[in-house]
Amino acid sequence: MSKAEVKKILPYVFLLFFSFYLVFFVVNSANADAVSDLQTKIADRNKAIADLEKEIADYQKQIDTASKDANSLANTIKTLDISRKKLNSQIAVTENQITEANLTIEELGLQIGDKTKDISNNSDAIANSMRKISTLEDNSLPEILLNYNSISEFFDRVDTMQRLQKSVEDAMHQNQVLKTDLESKQQKIAENKQKLVTLKVTLADQKKVVEYATKEKNDLLSATKNKESSYKKILTEKVALRDAFEKELLDYESQLKFVLDPKSIPSYGTGVLKWPMDVVKITQAFGNTDFASKNPQIYNGKGHNGVDFGVPIGTPIKAVMRGKVRGAGDTDPVCPGASYGKWVLIDHPNGLSSIYAHLSLIKVSAGQEVQTGEVVAYSGKTGYSTGPHLHLSVLATAGVEIISKKSAVCSGTYVQPAAALTAYLNPLSYLP
Repeated sequence: MSKAEVKKILPYVFLLFFSFYLVFFVVNSANADAVSDLQTKIADRNKAIADLEKEIADYQKQIDTASKDANSLANTIKTLDISRKKLNSQIAVTENQITEANLTIEELGLQIGDKTKDISNNSDAIANSMRKISTLEDNSLPEILLNYNSISEFFDRVDTMQRLQKSVEDAMHQNQVLKTDLESKQQKIAENKQKLVTLKVTLADQKKVVEYATKEKNDLLSATKNKESSYKKILTEKVALRDAFEKELLDYESQLKFVLDPKSIPSYGTGVLKWPMDVVKITQAFGNTDFASKNPQIYNGKGHNGVDFGVPIGTPIKAVMRGKVRGAGDTDPVCPGASYGKWVLIDHPNGLSSIYAHLSLIKVSAGQEVQTGEVVAYSGKTGYSTGPHLHLSVLATAGVEIISKKSAVCSGTYVQPAAALTAYLNPLSYLP
């Protein structure tokens, strides 16, 4: 190869390798410092979240211990206080998660900016080298051969050209790697933005649940004047109202006629439904359980028409299967402390329906489509409930209805799901 041609090629070879140096070895110090600072802040947030989660676990242990104690005014107030502290810690976790997601988005944005610059620099170097290769290859083979004194000099030129082409191929491959990494980071930003939307909704929900727990305590103190005797009297009156309302509803449901077609529902033991919460603790099973038999004042000796799960106030309650919300409501304005309280009824596409009761906050409305595992409510102790829990009933869809009924026991017309006794099914027959 002639010296003139080598001089023409060398700048492009140098430019190509220098661009590699810039892409893979030179770090923008300003961006590097900014990314490092963001990573430190993210680590701090994650530590704060871990500390808060330990605090939440400790509060839960205290709640579990308190729930085993005698049902007294002092213990009820204590449980509500601990629950509120736990809820506030959960709010702090969510706020830290929101901050962490924002910091992650900012960090990814800086990294994307670096990757974009690297791709641009690499692409410019590739384009310049390709143009040079094209220029050198414009001459015909006879013309090229005439420019050389020997065959060996010609093959030197060919070898140099091949090395340059190989370098261009390597650069193109590295650009593809950079673009793949760029797309991955852009996807992570999209995921974190969606995470932010969900977290902000959760934060708003948690604040509403805290308001509910605070009101629950204040109402109880106001009603009892902080006297144990007053609390016991309220409990007695509540049980009497519950008994009367339960009898009224049972009389109505006993008159409903429904013949269950086994082919219209899934077979038992199929596990077609999912648990309605992350941590499962069953406190009352379905049917004529020992507890129901020994406490006729609670279930009128007829057995339990669902399953109770012991969960603290504010636990996210999830749909056991995808479906359509037939209705949601609250019996407390008409029959305070006598029935379901806040409830949700969902119809599923397999012939089953599910009822969620004693809720503190409802997240869905009639006609809404929900997915399996979607949060439809938060647990509470509305309606007849001696403590925070979720009541879950599973029924044959064809046998359940939402009634609007004038109550002889309560002062007004209540709205809630009701079903023929033959429509109630054991939820545990369909849960995992």
